[in-house]
Amino acid sequence: MSGPEREIRRAFADAGVHGRLHAMPLGGAAREVGVDPDEPVVMASVYKLPLLVAFGRRVDAGDIDPRERVTVDPSGRTTGPTGLSIMRDPVTMSWRDLACSMIAVSDNAAADVLLRRVGLDHVNETLHDLGLERTRVHGGTADVYRSIVADTATTDTASAFRALTSNDAAVAVRAYDAVLASATTAREMTRLLAAVWSDRAASPQQCRFARDLLGAQAWQHRLRSGFPPVGVRVAGKTGTLAAVRNEVGVVQFDGERPVAVAVFTRAARAEELLPRADAVIGRAARLAVTELRSGRL
Repeated sequence: MSGPEREIRRAFADAGVHGRLHAMPLGGAAREVGVDPDEPVVMASVYKLPLLVAFGRRVDAGDIDPRERVTVDPSGRTTGPTGLSIMRDPVTMSWRDLACSMIAVSDNAAADVLLRRVGLDHVNETLHDLGLERTRVHGGTADVYRSIVADTATTDTASAFRALTSNDAAVAVRAYDAVLASATTAREMTRLLAAVWSDRAASPQQCRFARDLLGAQAWQHRLRSGFPPVGVRVAGKTGTLAAVRNEVGVVQFDGERPVAVAVFTRAARAEELLPRADAVIGRAARLAVTELRSGRL
């Protein structure tokens, strides 16, 4: 076991999480840092990154006009803490602005509307075309919520999450099972990021759109927390589902090659707020990136 891997494992253990990580420079030497990078992990909202890529490819093919307007009614919206999920009235916006909200604030409602338009089969075809054979999306956030309600024998999403985040009893849910839920590996997510950053995932225009959105993500408490606020650009996509805390993204120091990083964690405890689990994503990423930078990318 390498020194960086040992340090990262210790950081995960100190934070009370089971963690998986992969990091590699983009467009440079074939170096990497990994902690069980090929073990299947639950994606949670990280699935929105493959959906974004699939959306871009359908735009490239002329199947979707990104400026076409769509109205989203509150009666059929997926619940969530941000974006359209909390709006009280019908909202009309373009398909590409739905994509913006999906990535920038991890908008569950926007993502599920976009998934219906892009098509689940097309998302998985995109993953196959990009050679990501261990990554599969089984559905959107609404599908996950329905399975949690069923598995916790509750009647609504709020009650289901109260049961899921209680430490009084262990609850087995399909959403935590990488065989049954939307899943990937840390290595495959860095490969997807590499495809986006090299304009191979879709057209250069759509890859640039994806990079811009990932760079506009609002959340600073995971990957971003591990790096100085000045002189480093961080673009990423989080994923959260009770004990699951994830983020995949790209870190770039001024004048250096970008580094793709994917960190997936599951906490031993199930509280709604897990600040140590959030923070260790940034710490683990910093340890990995520091090791890769030691040879000056």
